[in-house]
Formats: sequence, structure tokens, C-alpha cells
Amino acid sequence: MQLINENPYRIAGLLADSSARELQRQKGKISKYVMVGKEIVSDFDFAFLGPVERSEASINKAFSQIEQNHDKVIHSLFWFISQNTFDETALNYLIKGDKEKATEIWERVTTGKELSAKNYSCFSNLGTIKLLGNTKKEIKEGIGIKLKLIESPHFSDFVHVVADETYSIDPHKQTAQLIDKLVKEFVVMYSVPDTIKLFSKASGSAKKYIIDKFSAEPLQRIESQVESTKALRKAKPSYAYKYGFKLFAACKADLSLLKSLLGPEDLKYKMAADNLAKEVLQCGVDYFQEFKETQNPSAESLKLIKYAESIAVGSQTKERIRENKEGLEEWAKTAPVKEEFKFIFEKLLEFKDAYDSTQNARQLVMSCKPKLEQIKDVIGADNEEYLNLSSLVAGIALGMLVTVINEEQNSFSVKYGEYNSLKTALRDALEVSMQIEDLDMKAEQRNHFESNFRILKSIASQLGITPPVKKQVPRYTSPSRPVTSSNRSEVKPKTNTENRAAQASTSSENSDIPWFKIIGWGVFLIIMLRACAG
Repeated sequence: MQLINENPYRIAGLLADSSARELQRQKGKISKYVMVGKEIVSDFDFAFLGPVERSEASINKAFSQIEQNHDKVIHSLFWFISQNTFDETALNYLIKGDKEKATEIWERVTTGKELSAKNYSCFSNLGTIKLLGNTKKEIKEGIGIKLKLIESPHFSDFVHVVADETYSIDPHKQTAQLIDKLVKEFVVMYSVPDTIKLFSKASGSAKKYIIDKFSAEPLQRIESQVESTKALRKAKPSYAYKYGFKLFAACKADLSLLKSLLGPEDLKYKMAADNLAKEVLQCGVDYFQEFKETQNPSAESLKLIKYAESIAVGSQTKERIRENKEGLEEWAKTAPVKEEFKFIFEKLLEFKDAYDSTQNARQLVMSCKPKLEQIKDVIGADNEEYLNLSSLVAGIALGMLVTVINEEQNSFSVKYGEYNSLKTALRDALEVSMQIEDLDMKAEQRNHFESNFRILKSIASQLGITPPVKKQVPRYTSPSRPVTSSNRSEVKPKTNTENRAAQASTSSENSDIPWFKIIGWGVFLIIMLRACAG
């Protein structure tokens, strides 16, 4: 450890509690030796520390570093003093190179003992030995001992033997200075997390200082990188994925460090985590918006959103991430059939103002059915978007058929007993209904359709029309809810008092999905699709 190996007291060849007179005498002696080129050797070189470099420059520097009281104190904390027989005995073992024996002596008088006026020097010396340890455990113990010494009421005794007896010191400032010196050396040897662990025995003001010291830079780096990424993203949204990924990677270690230092409930940690998560999320959103018209950017965007999800803390941030994630996942499901969705929606808009006829109903169903099949193959029959769309096609086609039969029932020809036109309309309506029947529908729409289909077949039967027979095709129907007469419309046969042939009518007031509502739903879905796609 450089703080010990190159300690100015070691270069001076003295213990840290040497008097001012001893310091001056030693300085004169060493200077003369250097002038004549004579080798300088001291009992306190402690060979186990390695060779001592003594040049005119290093000697002058060493003595200048222990001229002032505050400098004497800090350098003394990284060296040895002798204030009792235990220290003398242990130091003699160190001079002989027996570090283990010296350690054993100092441990004997400190382990399980309170720090006092009689043994503070033993604590300090043991702390110095531990700082020279080969393991992190020993170094951690050494740091703990030094902090305990500074926080002790007897630290003033230590200060007075290494500096002027009138000199007073602020323990908090001394703690900070000790920590700064140690950190500066350890960060070269260990990672930041490992360096922090070395101070795990710290408590009180020392612990707070360590937390503040190690958290300040990560907080500043995260804030700076978030702001920098924000500016880059706004300038070039096409690079948003790259910026977001780089930001997450660059800040991940700092955020983890802050969490270990401050704790997950600390306000500063929460703010840093949420601000980082929001920017990573926005990079994902902007990247998606930039490329959704020309390619499928969902994989990259979802990756960034999941990164944001992994670091978000606040409930509002988490909710925002969840909403974007769900929307993007849904978009990703439908992306492969985007053109099919678009085709059907455009057909629905086209038929919004189309003339109600069985031909138009047939054309709508037959043109949309292949596209619906393609959508179902990709996203599944139980997908909400698919079911809504398929139900909408079925509903609009059925609405056309109902209107046609209504008009035919109320026509002059039927009133005067001529049913050919109605029969033709019924045959066509039954054929188209069989096509509609193959479409997957939500439960409410399925019940509405089947009710009307039964009535159409009943009217046809009364007029002597045999409904065509069609092979059953497996269909998907969403889970049902109870259907009552108030939530469906039906085609109902009725016979007048003159015993005319059965007529058919519909009750538009009781219709579950009247025409204007069907079209409104279609327009709404189209708007939503365009919002997702554009």
C-alpha cells in the first residue's frame, strides 16, 4: 500500500510519535548522508515492506509533508507509534521481519477490548498492519479500526502524541480525509463496488460520507447521459434504438451501484432510475414511430421498453411502460397481416354508403373472407382485434340483408299478393347468410346472426322455399353472455287478418347493432388502425 510503503515517516526513518527535535535531528543526519553518498538505513525501514527509495528530492518532500500538524496526523494514521511496552515488543518483531508475531501481540490487547487511553496506540498500529494485509477481509478490518480510532474520544490522545498538544481536530473532517486517501488508492486496485465493500464496517458520519462520496458521481453521470441521449434522440430519431441501448448499457452499472449504496427506497435513487427508464422508453417509442410505416421495428422497440421496465421504480413510470409495451406487443402481432387489416377496413368504408342489396352483402363477405382467414392464421381465432373485425363484417352484411327483406316485405307487390321478388330476395339472402355463418364472431354477434338466420329460413319455408344445405364449417365464437330480447334484433314473420302470405319485418329499434352504430364502429377501428400504423 503506497500510503504506508511511501509514508514520509518511513522515508524519514522515524516513528510517527517522534518529537519535533527528533525530526530535525534526523533530517540533518539524512541530509548529510545523502550529500556524501552514504547509504541510509533505519530500524523502521521494515524490510517486509520492500526497499525504501531515498533521494535528496524524496527526503525533502518527506520532511515537508510532516511539518504541519494536520499533515502529521493524517500520515501518522498510516504508520506506527510506540506508546507502551506492547508497542515496543511488537515493533521489535516488525524490525526482525516477523509481521505475524507483531500482529498477534497487538490483537491480544485489542480484541474484545474497548479503545482506551492505554491501548489506542495498539489499535492504531494493528489497523496499519491490517491495511497491509493480503486479503480484502484484513483490509476491511484495518479500515474499521482506523475509523473506530478517529470516532473515539481518545483520538485526541493520538493527535497530541503525533502533533502539537495544543492542536485540536474535527473528527468528521479527519474521517473524510482518511476515506479520501484510502479511496484514491483502492480504486486503482479494485472495482468501485469492491472498494465500497471495504468500508462496510463504517457507521455514522463515516458511512454517510462514503455514501455521498460514491453516489455523487454516478448520479451526475446518469443525469448527464440521459440529457445527452435526449438531445441526440430528438435530433435523429432514426438512431433512437442505438441511443437507447447505449444509454442503458452505460448507466446500468452506475444505477446498480446507487441501489446498493442508497437502497431501493431512497428518493435520489428512485428519481435517477425513473428518469433513466423514461428516456430508454422514449427511445423505443420514437424508434417505432420513425420506422413503423416502412418496416417492422417492434422487436428493437420492445427490447428497449423491456430494458426500461427492468429499471423503473415509480408506479406512474411503470404504468406508462406497461401501456406502451402492451400496445406495441399487439401491434407486433398484427404487423404481419397489416395489409389484410387495411384491405378490410377500406372495404368497410367503401360499403358504408353502398346501396343495401344482397349482391353488395355477398361481395363484402366474399372479398373479406380470404383476408380474415389470413389474419386468423397469423394471430389466432381468439384474438380480440380479429374477432371484432370479423364480427363487424358479419354485422354489416347481415344489416344489408335485413334491410333488403324489410323493403321487400313492405313493397307494393307483396301487398297485392305477388311474392316472386320477395322469394328471389330470400333465396339470395339465405345463400349470403350461409357465407356469413362461416365467419368467426363474438358471442353477441353470433347470437344476433343466428336469430335472424332462423327467422329468414322460417319465412322462406312459409313461402315454399327450401333453404340450401351447406356442409358445416368449424367456427370460432368468443365466450358467450346471456342474450335477451333487448339486446338483439330479429326478422319476425307476421300474418295479417286477411290471411295473406307471411310477411317479414325487422324491428330496427330493438337492433343490437343498428346500421349507424355498425358504421361508427368501423370508422373507429379504422382510425385506431391508422393511429397504430401511422
